[in-house]
Amino acid sequence: MSLKVDSIVKKYGEYTAVNNMSFEMTKPGVFALLGTNGAGKTTTIRIILGMLSSDSGSVTWNGKSFLAANEPIGYLAEERGLYPKYKIMDQLIYFASLKGMKRPEAIKALDYWFDRLNVNEYRNKRAEQLSKGNQQKIQLIAALAPNPELIILDEPLSGLDPVNAELFKTVIREEIKKDKFIIMSSHQMPTIEEFCSDIVIMNKGNTVLHGNLNEIKKGYGRVKLTVKCEGDITSLAAQCGLIATEDTPNGVSYNVSSEQQAHSLLNKIMEQGLPLIRYELREPTLNEIFIEKVGADNEN
Repeated sequence: MSLKVDSIVKKYGEYTAVNNMSFEMTKPGVFALLGTNGAGKTTTIRIILGMLSSDSGSVTWNGKSFLAANEPIGYLAEERGLYPKYKIMDQLIYFASLKGMKRPEAIKALDYWFDRLNVNEYRNKRAEQLSKGNQQKIQLIAALAPNPELIILDEPLSGLDPVNAELFKTVIREEIKKDKFIIMSSHQMPTIEEFCSDIVIMNKGNTVLHGNLNEIKKGYGRVKLTVKCEGDITSLAAQCGLIATEDTPNGVSYNVSSEQQAHSLLNKIMEQGLPLIRYELREPTLNEIFIEKVGADNEN
């Protein structure tokens, strides 16, 4: 199994929404599609789903032209997509039928997911009677009930409380264990780091970073230092050429050019006899990398 997005371009007049986007999933797992609002993520997703046509480029599944209507694909949209006046069970059976499921098969699958997501009490409710979080659960059921091989999750944890966010994460882990291909788009960087091995970061329709997340981090090296100790270390840091980038109750953070520079500060703290509570030298987080790649440009 493999999904290949090859050089897709989408323009609206003079405006380029997606410019030469390419990536490939050659094995099961979670792929992250990241970017600020308006970066081109949703347009890319809609092209993959066949909701939009691209001006050039192609999307293939197992080497063949990808037609989402004919393929085992599940989609959880960021926007609510339920009919507000219709009963939940009726809608889900209808959605399942669009994926080729017979009614008995659909009911069996839906019964499982109603139990799994703790929403049995809502099966005969109208969508408008549900909270946003429970509507999100119902849309996840619609995406997963046909047991798709490819799943696209657009902001899957948006609007969820911590308990239901953890439930969604557990379900995603279960789907990963089933060797599903999952594309996830989210602004919640810790969630992306938790699940995704490969990423694309988009900015104004262009790809600004693409690759394996662990390899990307290794390429930066351990350039982030956080120190917490009893006493003011501002002057000690200055002697080492360090200026604080953040000062919180959890410690003072610095960008370092080398591990030697970081260890130099540690030695000075030890020489002064200041009680050290925290000393952490690490690779940048995905959130820090994301801000570096798109933050400054989006301030202009």
